[in-house]
Amino acid sequence: MEVYLLRHGIAEERGGSIADRSRALTPQGRRKLESVLRRARKAKVSPTLILSSPFRRAFQSAEVAAELLGYHGTITKTAALQPGSSAEAVWREVSKHASEPAILLCGHEPLLGEVFSYLLGADRALVDLRKGALGRIDVEPAAGKPRGRLRWLLTAGVS
Repeated sequence: MEVYLLRHGIAEERGGSIADRSRALTPQGRRKLESVLRRARKAKVSPTLILSSPFRRAFQSAEVAAELLGYHGTITKTAALQPGSSAEAVWREVSKHASEPAILLCGHEPLLGEVFSYLLGADRALVDLRKGALGRIDVEPAAGKPRGRLRWLLTAGVS
């Protein structure tokens, strides 16, 4: 199974009257995210399922991914991808969809960095994903702790 991990794009600043879960993508965040996703499209990234954090900035990022990658299914919101969750909870959610060949997960740091490391079999978080970064790990959908293989990682700064 191909697992794509997408960190949401740059969002509105924290604080003020906007609740954290309601912060939206900024125009700059959307542009940088689109840049990464256009390169992913050229690499033939084609998710068969998109799972997203229910937080606004992540769901908006998932919508941009769906649009640019030609995904026509429903984007599924899951609490497993919201801040405060765990890599194990994300893996349990992914495992429910073991028949899917390509799953895109859209969420937040530090959770996605922890998921990245967990899928690679590391005991601690080794990856810090920048906003708008997209990575691919190939994982065998089996019971227990996964042992994935890193295929690539794209950031907005890579051209």
